[in-house]
Amino acid sequence: MGRGLVGNPIEAVLSRARDHHHHQHAAQAVRPAAPILELTDVTIAYDRHPVVHHISGAFAAGSLTALVGPNGAGKSTLLKTIAGLLPVTAGAIRFGIDRRAVAYLPQVVDVDRSFLLRVIDVVDFGHWRKVGALRRLDAQDRAASVAAIASVGLAGLENQPIGQLSVGQFQRVLFARLMVQEAAVILLDEPFNAIDQKTTSDLMQVVRTWQGDGRTVIAALHDLEQVKREFPDALLMARELVAWGPTPQTLSDDKLARARALAASWSDPAAAICAR
Repeated sequence: MGRGLVGNPIEAVLSRARDHHHHQHAAQAVRPAAPILELTDVTIAYDRHPVVHHISGAFAAGSLTALVGPNGAGKSTLLKTIAGLLPVTAGAIRFGIDRRAVAYLPQVVDVDRSFLLRVIDVVDFGHWRKVGALRRLDAQDRAASVAAIASVGLAGLENQPIGQLSVGQFQRVLFARLMVQEAAVILLDEPFNAIDQKTTSDLMQVVRTWQGDGRTVIAALHDLEQVKREFPDALLMARELVAWGPTPQTLSDDKLARARALAASWSDPAAAICAR
């Protein structure tokens, strides 16, 4: 399960004097790149009732994966657990990077905008992983924040209170904060929900840029047409894993029907007590 991982290139230049057999031996010596994120039999439960159960697979560095499934499938729960906000009940999540290099964006409707913060204040928070909460930002950090704000189309609004922004504008602010974090793995929970088409298009371009920079992006999404159009890989789940791999195969009619059938079998908000 999971997407196949790309092997590392052979860095040494092979001598022309080596015979064909030796070339074959060298090619066979190439090892697959270690995954940047690996799930091993991951189960996440509340009071022994699994919300996500027994999911295994791996994300390659630089991959762009949509997390898809019916409402209640556990997509948000899985993202929060990868981000370290919820505990793993069983199994393991392993990173090929420092876990601090993981950035998480919750659903925009879940973010409290009642605080008296300006746009620049929110974006500046993205520097904390690098500079720490106690050190002041320097001119280079502030310049990076201003540049990120401009790159999401909000130039000139640096001092605007976030409570005065539209939902789409505020989502642009949160994407700017992710930019300055320079994270290797970016987790997005329904990043295009409740925002206009222009903002969706602009922020999807940011996502493509992140992937082009070699970052790994995992996004929980509900728009299957957008997933098929924009995301090379998909993970389809219905509390358990249904399929994981290239999007056309993962979102085939039969696999989507299986996910719907699993969802229809749920008799309460949480699955039955896990016996495995």
